[in-house]
Amino acid sequence: MDHIARIYRPAHVPDVFTAEYITSIRSAIREWERRPIHAGPRLDGQLSQIIELMLGTSARIGEVLAVRLCDLNLRASIPTVRISGTIVSGKGEPTHRQDHPKTSRSVRRIALPSFAVRAIRARMRRIGPAPAGTLLFSSRAGSPLTTNNIRRQLRDIMDSAGVADVTPHRFRRTVATTIHEVGGLLLAAELLGHSDPRITVQHYIQRDEAVDPITAQILDKQFGSRS
Repeated sequence: MDHIARIYRPAHVPDVFTAEYITSIRSAIREWERRPIHAGPRLDGQLSQIIELMLGTSARIGEVLAVRLCDLNLRASIPTVRISGTIVSGKGEPTHRQDHPKTSRSVRRIALPSFAVRAIRARMRRIGPAPAGTLLFSSRAGSPLTTNNIRRQLRDIMDSAGVADVTPHRFRRTVATTIHEVGGLLLAAELLGHSDPRITVQHYIQRDEAVDPITAQILDKQFGSRS
């Protein structure tokens, strides 16, 4: 329309965790899982392991909860996990594993860092011998965990520990930004399962305000005083 200004929308800056913040989150969850339990079964460290797998893959919380034993290859020279499903909790139906991630193009096989492998092995020892289709993370009855329950549990623990603004998706943005800084945009987009890197830039990458200092050297060489 003529003579009407476009609505101003401030630039979206993805929020990410620092390494120190990650340490605080891990410590808070570890203390919560190790606290004395006076009634009911003892906690088995499952939440810590979920966080480690999110940090090690950038996968969405629903994708992490949908990982099955058959999706893991820990015996290879480079251990991997195949992200091939997600957990869905629809109205009027039980929580279940959907056989593809958020989009069918998001299926991917991800190399696992050592800290994620340790968390997975600890979980597998807890599970013991089980069919290949068994979920890596589940309730004591073997049913899928809901994403809402994990978010709520994480929020309650962080609130009690005084650690603010911790959400599962913030782990995903943190991993994306870290990979982008070291390996570039295309690698970050590939890890996230994005078909279009513009999505990665717009929603997942925290821009570094610092310009490469080599610009100063170039300008000194070109325009520096000769006197």
